[in-house]
Amino acid sequence: MKTAIITGASAGLGREFLRHLPMLFPDIEEYWLVSRSKDKLTEAAREVPRQCRIFPLDLTLDESYEKFAAELERLKPEVWMLINNSGCGFLGNVGEGELKKQTQMVDLNLKGLTAMTHVTLPYMHKGGCVINVSSIASFCPNPRMTVYSASKAYVSAFTGGLADELRPKGITVTAVCPGPMKTEFFDAAGDHDLFGNIPWCNPV
Repeated sequence: MKTAIITGASAGLGREFLRHLPMLFPDIEEYWLVSRSKDKLTEAAREVPRQCRIFPLDLTLDESYEKFAAELERLKPEVWMLINNSGCGFLGNVGEGELKKQTQMVDLNLKGLTAMTHVTLPYMHKGGCVINVSSIASFCPNPRMTVYSASKAYVSAFTGGLADELRPKGITVTAVCPGPMKTEFFDAAGDHDLFGNIPWCNPV
């Protein structure tokens, strides 16, 4: 059964991927949806005219990868698409504010993406694709977004190297680098005015 895996599927860009993929890729028969909120994942799954499995997992925690890897091993899906969309960003200077928020960006944006890719790739074959959600912030350092920008630079660099590794297997890897979007991401970040007059890239 052809399967797509979407992390951060319960809101924002991840939920937009979920809404549109069934129309664009009708051959995908099942969706595995990953996010922390079981209720939001259940709600998102109702909008999709395909079978969905929900995984309420916190991708900053090692045990989440272990649980997900165990399900992959048990069900052995034919993974057609992996969309690494989970991510977070918090504003503030390094050395100020909460340390937990700084390290959470590293754990989710770097570690989470790397781990999900690592455990999923054995179930992908020729014709499959990996989409990693990076950011325009990956292209240059940004004050008050130092850790976030660095984490997305990792995502873009990781994508380029992985694309070279998987090219002989016929698996494509793409980095998506959107600008700011008015989603729950910025509600958590705490500053909708940070980008001033820069155009917003809102899901449609």
